[in-house]
Amino acid sequence: QLQLVESGGGLVQPGGSLRLSCAGSRVTLDDYAIAWFRQAPGKEREAVSCISSHRGRTLYTEAVKGRSTISRDNAENTVDLQINNLKPEDTAVYYCAADPWNSWCTTTAAHYNYWGQGIQVTVSS
Repeated sequence: QLQLVESGGGLVQPGGSLRLSCAGSRVTLDDYAIAWFRQAPGKEREAVSCISSHRGRTLYTEAVKGRSTISRDNAENTVDLQINNLKPEDTAVYYCAADPWNSWCTTTAAHYNYWGQGIQVTVSS
């Protein structure tokens, strides 16, 4: 059973950067399409970015496009999300998720069967 654990969250000042990491256990994450989602208080969950299996395509939503990079570290069995120029509206609980059925990633939450427990990111001065 695939288990995902997020790390790297915390409190960051506006304009700062953060690198979130999604670690997988018991399986090789490179075999899965992986996505990052986030949910702010009182708002619906939204997709942030995704990466297809075996260093395939990457997708970014408008919320982070141009200031975010998703990447794989196969040596560490992680998928990392770097977000730069953080804004208060980036404050949310961030989740990583894995799609066991499709090689190409999407930003549709229903495609993802495995989810991490989430990690808080707070952007505030």
